[in-house]
Amino acid sequence: MTSHKTGTREEWLAARLELLDAEKELTRRSDELARRRQELPWVRVDKDYRFETSDGTASLADLFRGRSQLIVYHFMFGPDYTAGCPSCSAIADGFNGSAAHLAGHDVSLWAVSRAPLEKLLAYRQRMGWSFPWASAYGSDFNSDFGVAHTKEEWEAGTIAYNFGEQDLRPAADQKSSIDAFSQSIVGTDWETYRREGPGMSSFVRQDGTVYHTYSAYSRGLDGLWGMYQWLDRAPLGRNETGMWWRRHDEYDNQ
Repeated sequence: MTSHKTGTREEWLAARLELLDAEKELTRRSDELARRRQELPWVRVDKDYRFETSDGTASLADLFRGRSQLIVYHFMFGPDYTAGCPSCSAIADGFNGSAAHLAGHDVSLWAVSRAPLEKLLAYRQRMGWSFPWASAYGSDFNSDFGVAHTKEEWEAGTIAYNFGEQDLRPAADQKSSIDAFSQSIVGTDWETYRREGPGMSSFVRQDGTVYHTYSAYSRGLDGLWGMYQWLDRAPLGRNETGMWWRRHDEYDNQ
């Protein structure tokens, strides 16, 4: 016997219609927030960032591929990682299909990481992805856009992330276990893992000039996790304790 509230079809419909009103309000609020994102002032990008891509060395303007808009996903894959972050990988599982539609709507979608290009391409092949991925190895791009952090920041407990400061250092009695966890997922200690962070940034190009228009981090990326949009509509919701997800080729039921 279920412990969840049950009812008649009529009772369900009445509750569903009440919920529908709340969902419509949320949709209208989301539309309003989208408009406010688009109203943010644009900031000219003057630094000459360089990336390594499958087609050779590229500038930030080159990543547009002739389109007027560019979205970059800051994928957590540091130079010392042995594999990409599982969370970023779960998000990136949705990129292939989206990239084709975005390209048809004048938007280029790229992942950018600090690992050398050969590592990124080998991992992309493992995951069966085809979206474009650029290496920012040796570039200031990731640090300038808030997703790569210095050792000095780490040691001071002042990681600048998500428009604030965070202390990501584990307590002394937790360090060995959390280092073991990060070793198990990306092959590094916790500090090396979390001196990278996830995020996304948007850019526009007009009259040959590139402007930064928007960035988001942390829970601001929730909408990009396709699986969570499904789980939020599943009977038990997210129903999670800790990090339950894995890379898609690591589940036992594949």
